[in-house]
Amino acid sequence: MSLIPVITELLARARADLRMGVPVVLTDDSGFGVLAASAETLSPQRLADLRRLGGEPVVTITGRRAETLKARAYDGDLARVLIPEDADLGWVQAVSDPSDDLSSPMKGPLMTKRQGNAHLHRIAIALAKSARLLPAAIVVQVEDGKTFAADHGLTCIDHTLAAPHLAGRSALHEVVAARLPMEVSEAGRLHVFRPEDGGEEHYAVEIGRPDRDKPVLARLHSACFTGDLMGSLKCDCGPQLRGALAQMGSEGAGVLLYLNQEGRGIGLANKMRAYFLQDQGFDTVEANHRLGFEDDERDFRLGSDILKSLGFNSVRLLTNNPAKIAMMERTGIAVTERVPLKVGETAHNRAYLATKAAKSGHLL
Repeated sequence: MSLIPVITELLARARADLRMGVPVVLTDDSGFGVLAASAETLSPQRLADLRRLGGEPVVTITGRRAETLKARAYDGDLARVLIPEDADLGWVQAVSDPSDDLSSPMKGPLMTKRQGNAHLHRIAIALAKSARLLPAAIVVQVEDGKTFAADHGLTCIDHTLAAPHLAGRSALHEVVAARLPMEVSEAGRLHVFRPEDGGEEHYAVEIGRPDRDKPVLARLHSACFTGDLMGSLKCDCGPQLRGALAQMGSEGAGVLLYLNQEGRGIGLANKMRAYFLQDQGFDTVEANHRLGFEDDERDFRLGSDILKSLGFNSVRLLTNNPAKIAMMERTGIAVTERVPLKVGETAHNRAYLATKAAKSGHLL
């Protein structure tokens, strides 16, 4: 029946639940089920209710966060940290959030679970990431997950159906396009693309009338609220955005893809957490790792999808990032030229740019 939500709709609902502090149920084909809640948004009352379910609740964190806490990640990419009987919500949040790592070092050692399958815990982490929350979840086993979800009015996610969607990317569809005169060019046009999974929209700014049969001057620009709008001096994003548009306007044609992947794909709140850690002396990559993220969580394939939708198959790419070039080539967009975009260096971001060059391979 078409009124029953499909897996993409259930995943969107689960993300919203986790952001509101509501747990979700995750199940597999064997009938095994767990209750999973975001460590970031969990309330003391819900933590108490989770513990009353019995079983062995754990704080599931990524391998990156486990490395910071010197916790054994028996599951490789994640660790299931056992919660002591006297632990409160403050303890859970201290395991999940690195903000107080230096001022209040963990006493440890943290005990982590070795036995049992962690596949549902992996889904919980992926959901938390896609909801732009800290990558940490409280997970406890429940009997008959589907029945438990129905009895408590909770969203139920099937592992087999969900895993491909969480590992891949959602199809994008153009919603609308309209003329947009801009300072750099009166011949501007804005295209809005919406993903099928209910995620954030992405935009394509078309300057002039680029010839679809020739390589178009293009840039993949990830949203940066602080740099693009607030004029932050901690990064070079704002100058890169304006510089790319100015060059397209000067040449009379181009496409700027504005991808809503704030903070290298971790979201604005987590990006601000990373800034807080940078003020404690960590570089941008180290800060991401302490939070539990990888160096870069963005999916540049979205840019390739949009270009193809607009009818382009080759680009002159405005970038300093070799990863973007490699992605374009892998996904069928020919990069005929790399156009450097070296702008916006300040005393505030010099160390940040040096880290991007040394650890992320940027050509600066």
